[in-house]
Amino acid sequence: MGLVRTVGVRDGGAALPRGFWAAVRVWLEKPQVANRRLCGAAIEAEGTVALGEGGEESPRFAAVRGSEEQGKRVASAGAAELGLLWREVCTQLSPRHGHLPPPLTPWAGPDPRAELRAMLRTLLPRASPAGPPAPPVKELAVQDVYNGTVTFLPLEKNSEGKYEIKKCNIYQIQLVYIKGEEWSVSVVAPFPEDWFSDGIAYPKLAWLGNELLSKVAKWSVEQKPSEFKSTLSLISVAKYSKVYQDLKGKYKEMVKVWPEVTDPEKFVYEDVAIATYLLESTIMPGDAHLFPDTDWLIGNHSDELTPWIPVIAARSSYSCCYFVLPCCFFDFYGKYRRRQSKKTQYREYLDFVAQVGFVCGFNVEEDCLRIPSTKRVSLIGKNRTYPPTEHALINKQIAQYISNRQTCAVVLCDRKVACNHKDHSDVCKEVDSELPENETETAGTIWMPGFQPREKVEQIRNCASLPRDFVDDVVLSVANLLLNAAPQKSCYDMHDGNANTWNQGESLSLKEVAEHLNKEILKRLKSEYGGLQTLLKNNHQVFEVLNGRVHIRDWRKEKPSRKTKPEVKRRLSSEAFKTRLCWFFIHHPDGCSLPSESCPYAHGTEELRQSQKIKKKKHIQ
Repeated sequence: MGLVRTVGVRDGGAALPRGFWAAVRVWLEKPQVANRRLCGAAIEAEGTVALGEGGEESPRFAAVRGSEEQGKRVASAGAAELGLLWREVCTQLSPRHGHLPPPLTPWAGPDPRAELRAMLRTLLPRASPAGPPAPPVKELAVQDVYNGTVTFLPLEKNSEGKYEIKKCNIYQIQLVYIKGEEWSVSVVAPFPEDWFSDGIAYPKLAWLGNELLSKVAKWSVEQKPSEFKSTLSLISVAKYSKVYQDLKGKYKEMVKVWPEVTDPEKFVYEDVAIATYLLESTIMPGDAHLFPDTDWLIGNHSDELTPWIPVIAARSSYSCCYFVLPCCFFDFYGKYRRRQSKKTQYREYLDFVAQVGFVCGFNVEEDCLRIPSTKRVSLIGKNRTYPPTEHALINKQIAQYISNRQTCAVVLCDRKVACNHKDHSDVCKEVDSELPENETETAGTIWMPGFQPREKVEQIRNCASLPRDFVDDVVLSVANLLLNAAPQKSCYDMHDGNANTWNQGESLSLKEVAEHLNKEILKRLKSEYGGLQTLLKNNHQVFEVLNGRVHIRDWRKEKPSRKTKPEVKRRLSSEAFKTRLCWFFIHHPDGCSLPSESCPYAHGTEELRQSQKIKKKKHIQ
């Protein structure tokens, strides 16, 4: 019995069979999304191969054609290696049953010379906490579109340095049409009793049948086109993975001693991932801050500087390149204003920053970093679209474009700069307004008379800098409003055999709460980001804000997180225990809903502990 598992798939949106091949592509190119013990896969070569008459391999080998993002990196040596591997594979597998051992679906079709699609990939294991990562594993994946199968052939080197098929670990994913909207997806292994699992590149068969198969089935009918490219499409995944693991091991101790309340794994490892991709640098726009001897300008979440980085790179030297990772949305002179309603704000802003690069004469490329952030798309300008002799003309074009953007920032204009992402050499179709004569002459010295950089000490406006007395008054007013609202909600709790009631109050919308606060309070809150809602959420000990409605928090209903907290979060939680007074113990008419030993806050000053946390200094203006 070689069948590992079969799952049924209902295709109500006509996604199959195309969706199946899209799902297979995900597993081939990004196996780490399913197998978390891998950090990726390097596609070495890809091409079409053919079976000749009688099942013998055809001498004809199609030229290797990588995916759109990886094709440029697939060398001719990869094509030769794939062709050689294919011939060796066909000699190691019997021509009977279409070269494949039963019960695998054989490679065959109506045409005896039907083509197959082969991909040579290297699976890259993650480093384990106990030591270095396991060695990479090569695998040949063969897609038979006619029969709806993809066969995975693990490869090992023998004593002579030649690749041999690890036959015990061959497996095949099959798509079968049943009837109507019903399909099935299966995993089949011809030698299940000999299957070898290392728990990393070779998971257990049960994992293939349960985890992987379920994901492939789901992806097959839920595949949605992405606005962005795949991660790490412009660099070597293998090299990236090695450098990332080295840096992660070097700085992992920072996670254990992280002094902030933020998630250390996100911030430390995000910076490690970005540092892996590039080297950081800080720049300022203007003629006084050009970098003629610099190879790369780096903008890592550079905010107001983001659109200026391609400009600075273009004016620094003809050989200067740039990398920018846009985060917050800024134009040349202030906040970016949306102009497209059919795109997400993030996609529109990326297109704008890319357009700036095109105007500056760069052939702009886009890549997606592998970092724990929603803003992970980078834009890279390495090559120019013009010869060095046209530098003055491009410089004038840049000044004209910036001037137009400044005008549009004040008065919404109809002027548009057409951008063709497929043909970067013909980016600027229209920049129709000429600069005034005096501005043309000084375009190289005066870039941005209206630019306002961020102040060194940024004003805190998230309600955290409001006076404590003001916050306490608002909290008490809102709590009393909820507690006295009719009808009252009483929560019953059996404690020591007696039925105790605890008034949870009523829930009100944010609008209803605001209507009961005086104008002076609302005016003061309006100047803070998030206003009343932010203040109430900051005081999470007392309130719970869900779907725009405010509730008194009942701590008896609080459930511990299902996910295991990292060590640093557990340490911070224990350090904060009983370091603040319980608001309910002091102000609620029924006291606290929890007994003293269960409440994380102090029931009276005698229970207060000294906080071990070193608070950050706040700059209040």
